Amino acid sequence: MTALHATSPLRRRARGFVLPLALLGLWQFAAYRDAVHQYAFVPLEQVASAAIELVRSGELFVDLGASLRRTTLGLATGVIAGVAVGALTALSRSAEKLVHPLFQALRHVPLLGLIPLISLWCGTGEFAKVFIVFLAAFYPMVTSSFDGLRRIDQRYFELAQSYELTRLGWLRDVLIPGALPDVFAGILQAVPFAWITATSSELLFNAGAGVGNLMQTAQAGARVDVLLVCVTGVTVLAVAMGMLCERVAQRLLRWRDHA
Repeated sequence: MTALHATSPLRRRARGFVLPLALLGLWQFAAYRDAVHQYAFVPLEQVASAAIELVRSGELFVDLGASLRRTTLGLATGVIAGVAVGALTALSRSAEKLVHPLFQALRHVPLLGLIPLISLWCGTGEFAKVFIVFLAAFYPMVTSSFDGLRRIDQRYFELAQSYELTRLGWLRDVLIPGALPDVFAGILQAVPFAWITATSSELLFNAGAGVGNLMQTAQAGARVDVLLVCVTGVTVLAVAMGMLCERVAQRLLRWRDHA
């Protein structure tokens, strides 16, 4: 019975690889059916060769590094600004009446639909790309921090008043612990949006280094293998960033397990 329980987590993890391996098998099968399929579904060994080629030339690291820096900067600034605006509108009725209607209206405008306007205002350089990522992170962070602060139980506020906490005490003991779970939920939601918009902005503003620029070059040369390497690289970085944020959230929210 003990051995069965010990192997159960391994079996569960192994099951998670069944579908990806099956899809890879189907891809390889389609690649060798005929010439038409081989053009669209390139063999996996050709994708591996393209990856080795890009790694040896250093091009993959340069472009992935540029996309990573762009995404990290836009995500970090979007998170900070989003939490600030969300906290302001949650704690101030006047700010909520002033800011919230405008924010709700802008939130429903598709981000990629704003790209032509952003390009006219900010050009097509680095600032425009980072600004699009900033907006992708800003929207969910405003909503999550606003909801987190508004969901704090009123009894905690009454308790804090009875203890006559200072402003720092309110922030440390009531507001931050109450909002932190929703803030991290917003960050985990913002990470994939940040990567999607970063790659999209690079595809549309193809000046400078970035995975989107490499993908556009590969598309022009009909290099499906290079496109797949780019998609895989972005996926790995996005998943790794999400896992890192999840680990940080688990560490900072350990107190909830003992509450």
